[in-house]
Amino acid sequence: MTRKTRARNTSVATKITMAVSGLFFVIFVVFHAYGNLKMFMGPEAFDGYAEWLRDPIPHLIPPMWFLWAFRALLALSLLIHVEAALRLWIRARKARGTDQYVNHQTLATTYASRTMRWGGVIILVFIVFHILHFTTLTFQIGGDYHMLTPYERMVASFSNWYMVLAYMIPLAALAMHVRHGVWSAIASLGWSKKRREGWINAIAITVAAVVFFAFMLPPFGIFFGFIS
Repeated sequence: MTRKTRARNTSVATKITMAVSGLFFVIFVVFHAYGNLKMFMGPEAFDGYAEWLRDPIPHLIPPMWFLWAFRALLALSLLIHVEAALRLWIRARKARGTDQYVNHQTLATTYASRTMRWGGVIILVFIVFHILHFTTLTFQIGGDYHMLTPYERMVASFSNWYMVLAYMIPLAALAMHVRHGVWSAIASLGWSKKRREGWINAIAITVAAVVFFAFMLPPFGIFFGFIS
């Protein structure tokens, strides 16, 4: 096997790794967004959902064990995804070298890559902020979170316009990342065909739109007084 063939095979394997870890995150994000929509069903439904996350299998698994195990799996998947992205980025930079000729397709690819890269950075920063906000309760906006229920924390937070904006911007970046990521993942897994491109693009846009609006509907609902 030549060095070029080995490099190509390694690149394909890295893309598949990135695709699988990315699709895992898309599934998690959709489930998370679905859970947040329970805000519209009232305090009992949302707080019950939050309690179920802490103790999904009573009397079989100790409370919080499942949640921490799932968090560990998410963290591992995130590390794998970021490491694969960095590896592909470094390899692409080396491959480009000092070539000054760039066609329109390369420009489009470069633009998409940059969008994904900087979108990924924004998402990483947002994940840290989100954990400090609703998990460790380090950032407490609108009240003492230790004295509030999960439902009340959401209402206290998103009654402030700057918190709605602080979530809307990174969630827009997440939606763009998901849209391009779903498309790329399908291609990396070998499911993309020329005749299916229209459908794949529609699926990617739909998933991205669902993620954005499902996450932003509760903050908008709180801010505009539909949820209180």
